[in-house]
Amino acid sequence: MLEQILMFLQALLDQTGAVHFSFGNLIMIVVGMIMIYLAVAKDYEPLLLVGIGFSCIVANVPGPPDDVPGGQAISALLYAVKEGGLFHYAYLGVVKLILPPLIFLGVGAMTDFGPMIANPRLVILGAGAHLGIFAALILAKLLGFTLSEAGAIGIIGGADGPMAIFVAVKLAPHLLGPISVAAYSYMALMPMIQPPVMRLLTTKAERQIGMALLRKVSKLEKIAFPLVIAIIVNLFFPPVAPLITMLMLGNLLKEVGVTERLAKTAAGPMMNIIIIILTVAIGSTMAADKFLTIQTLEIVVLGLLAFLVGTASGVITAKIMNLFLKTKINPLIGSAGIASVPIAARVAHIVAHQENPQNFLIYHAMGPNLAGVFGTAISGGILLALLGVGS
Repeated sequence: MLEQILMFLQALLDQTGAVHFSFGNLIMIVVGMIMIYLAVAKDYEPLLLVGIGFSCIVANVPGPPDDVPGGQAISALLYAVKEGGLFHYAYLGVVKLILPPLIFLGVGAMTDFGPMIANPRLVILGAGAHLGIFAALILAKLLGFTLSEAGAIGIIGGADGPMAIFVAVKLAPHLLGPISVAAYSYMALMPMIQPPVMRLLTTKAERQIGMALLRKVSKLEKIAFPLVIAIIVNLFFPPVAPLITMLMLGNLLKEVGVTERLAKTAAGPMMNIIIIILTVAIGSTMAADKFLTIQTLEIVVLGLLAFLVGTASGVITAKIMNLFLKTKINPLIGSAGIASVPIAARVAHIVAHQENPQNFLIYHAMGPNLAGVFGTAISGGILLALLGVGS
């Protein structure tokens, strides 16, 4: 009788995913929980980390083997991504490069390019902060990745999630999961990653440097800017034109003053919907059997290195500029030269404000931060032009 009961319980257990739960699943569930903790307790980009963390957790809860043909035990979330349904089309929005341009549309609609227009010399910082891309590319190649794979990994250092997805799909689609996770996770964790590097490379006196108010940018300049940039990018950088074109369209909707309803929709409800879909799609790629590999670990480490080098090169570029400037700039804003808008600018402002409560650098830091978007686009365009055919 006892034996029959045990057999019945075993058969019942076999119909669940519990028997297929692995230590790797447990690790990834803990990772997902840490993401949610950082979002809730530390306020580290909750719009990104909550969705990614939750989807990571669900993707690592195995389902019963009969859920899929062949008896493979995967979660219902991954089954939906693989076979169809809501999550399937959410993921298709990423791999078919539908969501990244729409994200850029929303970003453009909520962005003021005034700081970059008012002080164009800060564009140099947007270029200087992208050394991390090429440092990671070189190291990835040395580790045995193909040149195309190395290029896709390197773009993580641009701190631009949609651009990282765009380049990865073009150059190394099989690495899309770890690259997109690394890019968005490090973007959200920039308040932890950047400040130690920024303080290491600057003196207290440098961190306390104040900066004068920027000139007021006219409405004509703000309207002309997206038009001119759209033309230039489509002429000289066609590989990344879909992203920058939508960025400029969103900004034009904001600045013309007669399409306020469209601008608010792009920056508000539409952007929120896309963020939900994107974070679910990215988090669903974090299943233990796919994610816990040496290759993924290498990509995650290279991505972190790219962020660190990019932050350092931006600060050093600002310090070099100060050697030739009569009116010194606060070198902390060089760290904002990577493209994570407005996270990097906010980090630079916070670190400076901690050193000098009278220092408000957010508007100045937005200049190199916005320039970083174009720096990442140019870097991505170069990589796609040189490596897009193959390696």
